[in-house]
Amino acid sequence: MPSPATAPPPPASLKRIVTASLIGTTIEWYDFFLYGSAAALVFNKLFFPDSDPLVGTLLSFLTYAVGFAARPLGALVFGHYGDRLGRKKLLVLSLLLMGGATFAIGLLPTHATIGTAAPVLLTVLRLVQGFALGGEWGGAVLLVSEHGDARRRGFWASWPQTGAPAGQLLATGVLSLLTAVLSDAAFGSWGWRIPFLLSGVLVIVGLWIRLSVDESPVFKQALAQAEARKADRTAAAEKLPLVAVLRHHWRDVLVAMGARMAENISYYVITAFILVYATTSAGLSKQTALNAVLIASAVHFAAIPAWGALSDRIGRRPVYLMGAVGVGLWMFPFFSLIDTGGFGNLILAVTVGLVLHGAMYAPQAAFFSEMFATRMRYSGASIGAQFASVAAGAPAPLIATALLSEYGSSTPIALYVIAAAVLTVVAVAAAKETRHRDLADVAPADTERTTAPAADARTP
Repeated sequence: MPSPATAPPPPASLKRIVTASLIGTTIEWYDFFLYGSAAALVFNKLFFPDSDPLVGTLLSFLTYAVGFAARPLGALVFGHYGDRLGRKKLLVLSLLLMGGATFAIGLLPTHATIGTAAPVLLTVLRLVQGFALGGEWGGAVLLVSEHGDARRRGFWASWPQTGAPAGQLLATGVLSLLTAVLSDAAFGSWGWRIPFLLSGVLVIVGLWIRLSVDESPVFKQALAQAEARKADRTAAAEKLPLVAVLRHHWRDVLVAMGARMAENISYYVITAFILVYATTSAGLSKQTALNAVLIASAVHFAAIPAWGALSDRIGRRPVYLMGAVGVGLWMFPFFSLIDTGGFGNLILAVTVGLVLHGAMYAPQAAFFSEMFATRMRYSGASIGAQFASVAAGAPAPLIATALLSEYGSSTPIALYVIAAAVLTVVAVAAAKETRHRDLADVAPADTERTTAPAADARTP
């Protein structure tokens, strides 16, 4: 029989929780991806106008990468307080920070107006975006994982993951619509601001929904146990979440970081760098490239829950490995299809790439959640995921653009993604299968040396 904390909640309650997490993550990813698309399309001209076009794109992607640099700090801060105070409070804060920074970008003067202060302010706002997103992901997936039915945790926890393609779909769709109805001059002058300002409306909707859900029952149970131990003067003091993670779960953190390499790098090559490659090397228009990403993101959105459900049947590791191997094998056909210059081939290249990416991204939420004990789960999952993003997603468009500039060929870029896929295969192969773990049965690490062996956070 499931414990009270892991008993399946009423269907209506679970659907409301999933909806709240999905809408919140969609808005946050919309804000984050909007910047990436704008960096590829217009920011090089608006904020770095004195540079060579490709160099300007590199500088634009550098400010894009700065957002990733702030994500580990967000993971540490939000993880600490999320494990101490609860998931819900921190998720509300992350949404406010992300939405506020994105709205401010829409009001930002360009280089033509205030000179070098413009890219400096842009970079600061990008740092705020990264800090907020670093705390968002862990809380959103944990809120669903800790509420959901353990037998279908992979499926339910994959829904917040669909916020990434949904956000990409929304951001690309808005940009695609604007580039279709506005001239290049109008879009470069004022049209690019509209999607950023739209974020203010989306945040209000997201907050209304996110404030309506309850805190995770698993966290409530763990918090009550921690308070009881605190009242017991003979009990050992509870360690800080970060200290506990590094002491008892450092191997899991390394596994999570390795698992993220291929997933993160391939995603940003397929969705962000592709806007540069398709327009500069394949001779396609911005509109064509945006439309291809738009269509592929819709398929990606549908594929993620299917992969999550499959991970409930055969395990997190097999599904994850299928995605890593698949992405590695797809890279050379991916670029070959784009090089043909055909719109259909471009759609096929991006769609297959994102479907294979989904095989890694879908089980990731449940997989990482199941690795860590409740009172350090927010910290552990966030640290493992976000520290990897600094080495993976942050420099991916930069490295890909630099390789293209240096060699004038897609071959080094394909080899770069393949190397990441090999690293991910090694990391996931070294991990233990987690799908049978009951999150409520995993005790806080500060008690695992003084209680029964079943409390070990690494024991299924």
